[in-house]
Amino acid sequence: MGPGGPGWLRCGRLGVPAGPGPFRALLRALPPRWAAPRPQGTAGYGLCGAAPLGARGLRSANPFTRRQEEEWRRRNRSALAYIAAAAVGMVGMSYAAVPLYRLYCQATGLGGTAGAGRSAAIESMEPVRERVLRVTFNADVHSSIQWNFRPQQKEIYVVPGETALAFYKAKNPTDKPVIGISTYNVIPFEAGQYFNKIQCFCFEEQRLNPQEEVDMPVFFYIDPEFAEDPKMAKVDLITLSYTFFEAKEGLKLPLPGYQ
Repeated sequence: MGPGGPGWLRCGRLGVPAGPGPFRALLRALPPRWAAPRPQGTAGYGLCGAAPLGARGLRSANPFTRRQEEEWRRRNRSALAYIAAAAVGMVGMSYAAVPLYRLYCQATGLGGTAGAGRSAAIESMEPVRERVLRVTFNADVHSSIQWNFRPQQKEIYVVPGETALAFYKAKNPTDKPVIGISTYNVIPFEAGQYFNKIQCFCFEEQRLNPQEEVDMPVFFYIDPEFAEDPKMAKVDLITLSYTFFEAKEGLKLPLPGYQ
């Protein structure tokens, strides 16, 4: 019976007789490099031979791979949580933007909004008669709303420290109710801090039924400090401009300012 025959067990490149014997003991004493590589998914008997995983119930697993998979799952869960929180925050801010900005304007006077506690100041104002200003009015509508919107007067003349009243007119020419909301700009920018509105229709939802037409008042004044500001020395024209948008869920109005 030659090497590699029926009575031999081939281990690596060595032909060793099957069964117990000196050759088997010699093989166990060889360095590991003489051992045959084990096929993946098998478990070895001693140093030679291979058996399927199920033979002894053994299971091979890479700890590094398990840790990596767990880390990926943890990162994916964190990323989904951040995305969900950001989405909820954006929706909340879209609803809160208008009232929050209105409160901010009332507290700081930004955007020509009459702040809280100014009633006494209005009553005690002294008009600056020698400083006459021309105030013009502009009206625009966004493409999202089918309204007719215009100022009822092209311009009026005022002096700092004196209240004034102007009117806009809006009409819904469609056959369905439409809710609009407006924002405004004051031009030039430097004059905006002195332009104070006591009453207006900005940031308030306006519902117009089919074919309904309404007048919208704007009650305002120019702060007397306007006449004392050197930067305003050459300003004698101020433009108040309103733009109407259709009020829809998730609408983000452009911040009012001065352009």
